Amino acid sequence: MARPFHADIGAQTPFFYIFRERELVYDLFEAATGMRMMHNYFRIGGVAADLPYGWIDKCLDFCDYFLTGVTEYQKLITRNPIFLERVEGVGIIGRDEVINWGLSGPMLRASGIQWDLRKIDHYECYDEFDWEVQWQKEGDSLARYLVRIGEMAESIKIIQQALEGIPGGPYENLEIRYFDRKRYPEWHDFEYRFISKKPSPTFELPKQELYVRVEAPKGELGIFLIGDQSGFPWRWKIRPPGFINLQILPQLVKRMKLADIMTILGSIDIIMGEVDR
Repeated sequence: MARPFHADIGAQTPFFYIFRERELVYDLFEAATGMRMMHNYFRIGGVAADLPYGWIDKCLDFCDYFLTGVTEYQKLITRNPIFLERVEGVGIIGRDEVINWGLSGPMLRASGIQWDLRKIDHYECYDEFDWEVQWQKEGDSLARYLVRIGEMAESIKIIQQALEGIPGGPYENLEIRYFDRKRYPEWHDFEYRFISKKPSPTFELPKQELYVRVEAPKGELGIFLIGDQSGFPWRWKIRPPGFINLQILPQLVKRMKLADIMTILGSIDIIMGEVDR
């Protein structure tokens, strides 16, 4: 698990405060999926089970509470002179460098490039929501922190709008389930009513190369597949954003003190990671 940014630079208080919001998020996950982590909830064209009664109202209440928490963290951290001295002007990555190294996510946007796949690729229903891409132009550890803090507030805006626009109707793709009825004749048996035991429908992959990318919290998360007319891909490759963003680290830490290296590592890898995830 990635190290929280503020713990890396000696600020333990915000790190422990964040556990409050993390536990509330886990409560929402558990109420909807039955598990706090490692969920088996999403399905092709839907989800495994409908949301329980009162979940949407509980989630909206959390959004209001979380916005006040973000304001508290900004007062506690963003305006702290000790914190600013540790991160401002440290680990600067220029606009050209961030492109040449193939960095993405907050690393890219903190260096003056307004690039967010949710806006660029127009996938899912993000175009229907009112939200802004968070970006800075300084390219240092402080800029990467500010991008993350801004994205927390923007994420709450997206969640609130999505909850208000949830339509009625079935929660799963009934056609996909019908296609798999021959393969899984026991689909409606008692033991398959539980979320953790309901298998995801499978389908035949065409004989071609496929690449799909989404904007994850750390950057571009890509999935590459090569199909061969079967239910299993001939090749499957995941492009994780975190590891690729870290490849610039050896260049940034040259002739730096250990304390500054920890600051850079925290700002690159993850910032307030448990809440953001």
